Amino acid sequence: MLILDGKIASAAIKEQLKLEVEKIIEENKRSPHLAAILIGSNGASETYVASKVKNCSEIGFQSTLIRFDDDVDQSTLLNKITSLNEDINVDGILVQLPLPKHINEQKVIEAIDPGKDVDGFHPVSVGKLVQGMQTFIPATPFGIMLMLEFFNIETKGKHAVVIGRSNIVGRPMSILLSSNIKYGNCTVTVCHSHTHNLKEICLQADILVAALGKPEFVKADMVKDGAVVIDVGITRVEDITAKKGFRIKGDVSFNEVAPKTSAITPVPGGVGLMTIAGLLKNTLQAYHLKQ
Repeated sequence: MLILDGKIASAAIKEQLKLEVEKIIEENKRSPHLAAILIGSNGASETYVASKVKNCSEIGFQSTLIRFDDDVDQSTLLNKITSLNEDINVDGILVQLPLPKHINEQKVIEAIDPGKDVDGFHPVSVGKLVQGMQTFIPATPFGIMLMLEFFNIETKGKHAVVIGRSNIVGRPMSILLSSNIKYGNCTVTVCHSHTHNLKEICLQADILVAALGKPEFVKADMVKDGAVVIDVGITRVEDITAKKGFRIKGDVSFNEVAPKTSAITPVPGGVGLMTIAGLLKNTLQAYHLKQ
């Protein structure tokens, strides 16, 4: 059983990106610049954004963190996005989700210049993804594909089952795995809350991607022997015995599922780190498209 260690894979990707940035700077050019917008003080969002900013610094990217209070009005946020769109020194823009309920998430996503849409959520990016064109791939699915490539996981002709149909993970993941690319060419089944016989379908999976946001939902009796299991879940579960008062749980019950698999991602230390690697690669791509 192989542990698909995101620390190892993401470190290798970041080292390559760092070398590319060093070359850019040697040519007396500015380094890539990522602008992140954070609204409110949600603990998980704070952690995610801080990690993104830290990783930018580690590989030589510039980064700008823009903060707004929870009660920021939508027009103020949209105006800020417009100014970032117009700033020639900003290559990538991300707005950390989720947003407060009074802000229309789709309007915010559509306000970002598709050429700076490093999260890959804009309808233009999604349309290009569906058509197999070069585009910004949503960071988590992109990170998973990079992980499959790094560990050379065979996908051609395999049956992949994706649990979850969100625009952030499930839908783009199903498109990528079914695409005619080196680490694609799967036959893909997408499952969701209305799927009948979910257990039986999961048991058919050569590759199982769990992205439903329910801690330890996938049990051993849902996974066939030798399957590759990708756990996208990352939920804070209260635990008074833990130092921080909580533990991070994935969507897969790791301890009981892992022995049945040929390969599995840990949580934490798996897909989350690869998500950041995907975001960084998207930002570098956005930079090069402007040159």
